[in-house]
Amino acid sequence: MDARAEECCEKGDTTPPLELIEKTPIGGLHNPYNDEIDAVAETGHKIYLSYSCNGCHGGGGGGGMCPPLTNDTWVYGADDDTVFRLIAEGSDKLQEQGYTRVRKEIVTGPMPPFGNIAKTSDDLWKVIAFIRSKNPSSMKNVATPAQTPGQ
Repeated sequence: MDARAEECCEKGDTTPPLELIEKTPIGGLHNPYNDEIDAVAETGHKIYLSYSCNGCHGGGGGGGMCPPLTNDTWVYGADDDTVFRLIAEGSDKLQEQGYTRVRKEIVTGPMPPFGNIAKTSDDLWKVIAFIRSKNPSSMKNVATPAQTPGQ
């Protein structure tokens, strides 16, 4: 059965991120931890560090050779769906699908795909929860996709 926007996503989901993307229409990915960001932020931070996100975005998300995750310049949009797809598929794949940059930020290279590194969608949602804990103002845009390519 295909995932529907109102059915996605659940806490503890073991679906691999790329598989979840494949069966969920654009705009249908929603972080099940949005109501408890602070409760899962530390777990998300540990996962973030284990994926070596800190190598580009800094240990606390404040930036490095790539954009900080702590400001309101979300290059492709700050909604859950876009952020999940960006992390899982990488920026080159997003651009191939018709996404464009909606904001400007210093970027030294493309965002690599982490969809095969993240074992479960749940892990990826917890990383996003950590990012949101560092940038609470990003919560105002979680539900409204900044763009819907191909629709």
